[in-house]
Amino acid sequence: MPAFAVSLRLLLLLNFALAAYLTGLIWTVQVVHYPGFALLGKTGFARYHAAHTRRMGYVAGAPMVLELGLAAWLAWAGRGALPHGAGWWGLALVGFVWGVTFFIAVPFHNRLEASGYDYISIDGLTRTNWLRTLAWTARLALLGGLLA
Repeated sequence: MPAFAVSLRLLLLLNFALAAYLTGLIWTVQVVHYPGFALLGKTGFARYHAAHTRRMGYVAGAPMVLELGLAAWLAWAGRGALPHGAGWWGLALVGFVWGVTFFIAVPFHNRLEASGYDYISIDGLTRTNWLRTLAWTARLALLGGLLA
């Protein structure tokens, strides 16, 4: 057995732990951070947004990359062992989150970085972020169901 071999249960637990972290993070962003952008107003928004974006890169970036790797590993290792292609569904949800992040959220953040406070962009970011929030919540529920 190779040194990097892990049990499917441990792989599920690692995926679940990371999904729980990222799900908690995205709910905090959805309910606290993004609506709070609208309360800042024009004064100081650019500085706050730049700091928020930089710090969220540390808090979310590496865990998202790790999640992608672990989700792919689980999908591959769990083929035939997990019911109804659950590993592949989990990986698809991660792919969906990445797509929404890079094709919707990042452009909104870029617009806010370029123009400063813009209520329409903040509202658009907040509304479309529900896609990531619900996808991560669904992935957490899927993994929790597999562990149960």
